Amino acid sequence: MLQIYNTLSRQKEYFKPLHEGHVGMYVCGPTVYGDAHLGHARPAITFDLLYRYLLHLGYKVRYVRNITDVGHLEHDADEGEDKIAKKARLEQLEPMEVVQYFTNRYHRDMELLNVLPPSIEPHASGHIIEQIAFVQKIMDKGYAYVSNGSVYMDVEKYAKDYPYGKLSGRNLEDIVTETRELDGQQEKKHSFDFALWKKASPEHIMHWPSPWSEGFPGWHMECSAMGTKYLGEQFDIHGGGMDLMFPHHEAEIAQSCAALGHDSVRYWMHNNMITIAGKKMGKSYNNFITLEQFFEGKHELLEQPFSPMTIRFFILQAHYRSTVDFSNDALVAAEKGLARLTEAYQRLMKLQASATSTVEIGNLRERCQEAMDDDLNSPIVISHLFDSARAINTVFDGKGTISEADLNELREVWKTYAMDILGLQLDGAQEAGAGMDAYKGAVDMLLNMRLEAKRQKDWATSDKIRNELTALGFTIKDTKDGFEWSL
Repeated sequence: MLQIYNTLSRQKEYFKPLHEGHVGMYVCGPTVYGDAHLGHARPAITFDLLYRYLLHLGYKVRYVRNITDVGHLEHDADEGEDKIAKKARLEQLEPMEVVQYFTNRYHRDMELLNVLPPSIEPHASGHIIEQIAFVQKIMDKGYAYVSNGSVYMDVEKYAKDYPYGKLSGRNLEDIVTETRELDGQQEKKHSFDFALWKKASPEHIMHWPSPWSEGFPGWHMECSAMGTKYLGEQFDIHGGGMDLMFPHHEAEIAQSCAALGHDSVRYWMHNNMITIAGKKMGKSYNNFITLEQFFEGKHELLEQPFSPMTIRFFILQAHYRSTVDFSNDALVAAEKGLARLTEAYQRLMKLQASATSTVEIGNLRERCQEAMDDDLNSPIVISHLFDSARAINTVFDGKGTISEADLNELREVWKTYAMDILGLQLDGAQEAGAGMDAYKGAVDMLLNMRLEAKRQKDWATSDKIRNELTALGFTIKDTKDGFEWSL
C-alpha cells in the first residue's frame, strides 16, 4: 500500500483518499514571467511521477496545476511590483501577452520532458471573483482587516484560535524576528500580517474592482480559492517545492482555516531543491539555467546539449525529498545511465523466447512496486531495472536463454515502470528529439544568414528569408541580441 511523506505530520503515512477510488491533487504551477528552468522541472516531474503512479494504482485523479499570472510580487509578496506587470511594462506589452507567451513555452518544455498535462490548469487572473469571495469569508469570520483599501490577514488574532506555523514548524515569535525589519509595513497592524487583497497604485496595470478598492489579490489567495473551487473544501494532496512551504503554503492553511473553519488539505508533499554549488537554483539568485539552454547546450556551465529525457532521468535518479546538486559532470553521468537503460530496453524488445530460462528475472514487479509504495522511491526502481538489464544483456549476447512467460513479464514490467510510471521514453522517442534539435538548428542557421544579410545591407535576401519563414508559420522577432522565433 502506498506510503507518502506528509510534510504536515513529518512522517510517512499510508495514503487513504478522502473519497474511495478518487483523488484530488493540487500542485503549485509556474509564475509565467520568464522561461522555465531546471528548478521548475523538478516539481513538474515529481508530481507527474505521483500522478502517473496514482493512475497506475487505479485511482481516478483530478489533478489541478495552477498558472500564477497575477499577484506574485517582488520581495516579500506584499510589497513591490507584480513580476508580470513589471515584465509587461519593460517590454511594452499587454500583461496577458507576457502570460500567454511564457505559458506556451512552459507547455512546450513540459511536453518535451514527457510531463502529462493536468486535468485542470486554472489561471489566477481568471478567478478574481472567487478570490474576492474567499477574502470576504475571512473578513466575515473576523480574521482580516482593511487598511487604506488593502486587506490583510490578522495573523495574531488567527493564531489565538488556530496553530499558525504548523506546516513549517515556525512559531509566531520566530516570524516576528524575521519580519520586523522589512520596509513598507505601515498599513499593517503587525509586520507578519500578509496581504489578501492589495489596493493598486495608479501606475499598476493589472487591477480589478472589489468591495475594498480597485486592486488585485495577494499571492497566496489564488491557491486557496482555486483549490477549493475545483477540489472541494477538503481534498487529498497539495504539492509544490519546499521553498513554498513558508510563507506560501503556511498562508494557504491560515486562509482556509479562517474562511472554512478547517484545513483543506489532508497530505502536504514538498520536493526538495536543485542547487548549484550548494545554493538553490532560481531566478531570485540569478543562477538558473533555462530548460531551453539545457536542450541547446547554450550556457557557460554546460559543455554540451542535454536531451529532455536526460534531464528527466537526472531528476528521477534522486529521491524527490533529497537535494540534487547540479553539475555538467552529473548530467553527463545521467546521460550515460539513460543510454544504458535505453539500450537494455531496446535489446529486450528484440529478444527471442526459448523453451526455458537460464537467467533469473526474480520478482522484479514486486520489488519495483515496493519501491514506489515507499514514498515514490524512483532511484530504487531505476536500480532494479538496471539489475534486470544484466539478464537482458546475457540473453542478447547469446550466453543465456529466457522463456516466453519470463520474456513477456520482463517486457510488461519495463513498459509499466520505466515508461508508464517513470515516464522515460526508451522506445525511439529520443531519436525524434534529436531530429527536433536538427530542425531547430536549421531554422537558427537561416536566421543567422538573415542577420548577416542585414549587416551587409542585402535587404532583398533578408526580406526573402523572413517572408518565406513567416509564410511557413514562423513568428520571428528581432531583438537587440539577435532574434527569437516560434512556430
